[in-house]
Amino acid sequence: MNKIECEVLGLSTSPAGGGAFVLVLKEIDGERKLPIIIGHFEAQSMAYVIEKYQPERPGTYDLTKSIIDNLGASVVEVVIHELINNTYYANIVFDVSGFTNEVDSRPSDAINIALRCNVPIYVAEKVMDEAGFLPAKEPEKESDSDETSERSTIRETKLAALQDKLRELLENEDYEQAAKIRDEINKLGGSSN
Repeated sequence: MNKIECEVLGLSTSPAGGGAFVLVLKEIDGERKLPIIIGHFEAQSMAYVIEKYQPERPGTYDLTKSIIDNLGASVVEVVIHELINNTYYANIVFDVSGFTNEVDSRPSDAINIALRCNVPIYVAEKVMDEAGFLPAKEPEKESDSDETSERSTIRETKLAALQDKLRELLENEDYEQAAKIRDEINKLGGSSN
């Protein structure tokens, strides 16, 4: 399987609502981005690591990392390897005494573990080809302020969520709603493929 190393670009509330969040992964050696809808708990746990916040007591993912460490295992990588019926599938790859073992996982759980264990996050090329998108090109500016960069990240995260919603609507053959989402994507300057 060909795989692409990615990094966590950002988290944002989902425009689709329902308390969901959008996790955006970005390929390290490219520009494509991959939106993944995740739950509130998983997003909050991820935000703790990204913001370097240390809660008083260990959370579920911190506990999991401690168990892995105490058993003498190590996490090698996480791989998002499938997209089936608008659901992503991932594996956490472990090394235990020189033996490699893969464990099925939700991507949000796998990425939470990857962030805590400082290991690479990969996306299968076929998944990135199917669900990834290229951000709209913005005119180059001489100086890029923090505020402009933050606005750009928020815009890209919204685009990612809309792309994800568009894919879901097309899969469910809800073309009327898909057209509305497509128009919203076009207003933001993104490509609806």
